[in-house]
Amino acid sequence: MKPRRWNPETVAPPLGRYSHLAEVPAGHRLVFLAGQLGVGPDGTLAGADAETQARQIFANLEALLDAEGAGPEHLVKLLTLVTGTEHLAGYRAAQAEVFAKWFPDGDFPASTLAVVAALAGPDYAVEVEAIAAVPA
Repeated sequence: MKPRRWNPETVAPPLGRYSHLAEVPAGHRLVFLAGQLGVGPDGTLAGADAETQARQIFANLEALLDAEGAGPEHLVKLLTLVTGTEHLAGYRAAQAEVFAKWFPDGDFPASTLAVVAALAGPDYAVEVEAIAAVPA
């Protein structure tokens, strides 16, 4: 069983690839995934642009979920931080590609996207943290 995600008709439709509500089903435990940067397993930056970094971030999230015996279908909430509006197009391109694979039915997790002044270092353009509902 996966989380229930939906958009009630009493609010405006989502502006992007997310759901307004996500509910954790009974028999699941919450797993919190720390903010991921666009660095590979060896600690090196995947690339200078937001699109490349975001692809690596999604790969990192998938690896973390896999370590918990879960997958993207168990995500209930994402928080994305992007350093400047100039990086939004690159992030959104990577997100569209990955989400088409992860959520082919358009059943997206709840999500927040914020544009921030900086992240943990000057070369980082994107950071994504997540919450998953994993079967107990």
